[in-house]
Parts: sequence; C-alpha cells; structure tokens
Amino acid sequence: MASAADVHVRICGQEIIKFDLEIKALIQDIRDCPGPQSVLMELNSLVKDKFNKLRLRINDLDQMAREQDSESDRLSIQAETESQRRQMLSNQTAWRKANLACKLAIDNMEKDELLHVGDNQGTRQRKATKESLVETSSNITESLMSISRMMAEQVHQSDDAIGTLATSSRTVQETNEEFKNMTGTIHLGRKLILKYNRRELTDKLLIFLALALFFATVLYILKKRLFPFI
Repeated sequence: MASAADVHVRICGQEIIKFDLEIKALIQDIRDCPGPQSVLMELNSLVKDKFNKLRLRINDLDQMAREQDSESDRLSIQAETESQRRQMLSNQTAWRKANLACKLAIDNMEKDELLHVGDNQGTRQRKATKESLVETSSNITESLMSISRMMAEQVHQSDDAIGTLATSSRTVQETNEEFKNMTGTIHLGRKLILKYNRRELTDKLLIFLALALFFATVLYILKKRLFPFI
C-alpha cells in the first residue's frame, strides 16, 4: 500500500501536468487569437495565473523531495522537479513568441482595415478615421508596453528558476559525493569487523589450548602425588 507521502507526490505531479497542459492550450489560443486587444490581454492574464499556480506546485514537489527518507526516492523526485522547471521555462519562451506573433497579426489587420477605408467618404468621416487611428496607435503602444513589462517579469522569474535549478543540481552532486563516502566507510567497517572476528576466533583457540595444557598439567601432578607407583 502506498504511503501518504507517495500519494501526495503523485497528486502534486498530476496537478503539475494539468497546469502544463492548460498553459499549452492557452498559448495555442494566443497564437490563433484574431483580436481584438482586449481578448489577447484576457488570455495573457489567464496564462499568468496558470504559471503562478504551476510554479507553486513545482516548489511543493521540490519540498517533498527534500523530505523523503529514501535516497533513491529523493533523487528521483528532484530529477522530476528539474524536468518540470525546464518545461515551464520552455512554455514561457513559447508564450512570449506567441504574444509577439499575435500582436503583429492584430496590428497588420488593423492597419489593413484603416488603409481600405473608401476615399469617397466626407471630411467628417476622414476626421473620425484619423481619431480612430490615433486611438488605435495609443492602444497598440499601451499593449506593447504591457507586453514588455510582462516579458521583463517573466525573464526575472526565469532567472530565479535557473538559480533554483543550479542550487538543486549542486545539492544532488553533494548528495552523490556523500553517498560515495558513506559507501567507502561501510566497506572499511566491514573489513574491520571481519578482521576482528578472525582475531576473536584465534584468541578463543589459544585460550582453549591454554586451558587444555593447564588441566593436563594438573592431572599429571595429581597422578604423581596420588598414584606415585603408576
């Protein structure tokens, strides 16, 4: 029967996979997003929320690895944690690329719509078109600034994740070195025990021979004193 700790590890792993799949689906939605900007911003908000939840669960899995009693289980869970962190970084890269591609497509579409406005419209309509163009440009600039801030935040989080990966890697290496040292100490202890066992057997044999010689001497003396004629 699986222990409670094993059940928690499996549940955490399943939630990580679920968040990963949801993020991939949202990234694909961003690639296919035809606009407008409000829809793109809503999708980005959902992706950011999923990344935050995914990061928390990965940290939980890392903590569970540190609490494992079995060395093999701890190393296995740490390896899975590092794999999930690398996958998260890959998803963040795909997210940024999808945003840039979607923004470019939306911008091109809006420019095409503006360029195809009929020339036969009156001055009033041309003025309205100019105002709309100014508003659209302002929205685009604001959206690009928002994307830039978001990308800077993701880069910072990626740096933190890379630092955590490096720390985990050093911990695994140090653990392996400790395990090798412990193995050498165990082998040395085993040799000493075997040596002491052999010495104990030799001491017992010498004691037995000494006792036999002692009793033989006693019997000989008794024989000489009690039965001198024999």
